[in-house]
Amino acid sequence: MKFLRKLILETASEDESIKEIEETLKWGEPSYLVKKGSTIRMDWKEKTPHQYAMYFKCTSKLVPTFKAVYGPTFRYEKNRAILFDLEDEVPHEALKECIHMALKYHSLKHLPRLGK
Repeated sequence: MKFLRKLILETASEDESIKEIEETLKWGEPSYLVKKGSTIRMDWKEKTPHQYAMYFKCTSKLVPTFKAVYGPTFRYEKNRAILFDLEDEVPHEALKECIHMALKYHSLKHLPRLGK
């Protein structure tokens, strides 16, 4: 979870158009919001103790785009999350691209595959 947080903050800091990122709790889960972006949440759940997840707005084009662009690089939960097992080696460059798409979502949502 600390690694995911670091990746979100690092990705936001690498984009000069992102001036501020809000770190808060939504539904008791760490959540990250920026202007013109879509909320990113993350959590570990007791009912699936071997995994954790990064959540995206399920009505957005984000997870369907991740599936189209990255295919089996990630495991997905419907149109709402990327799932990780505790033992997984996280493909951090691909995940940073997914995070960046979410942080820029409202600027990209009109583009095919969100510009990817």
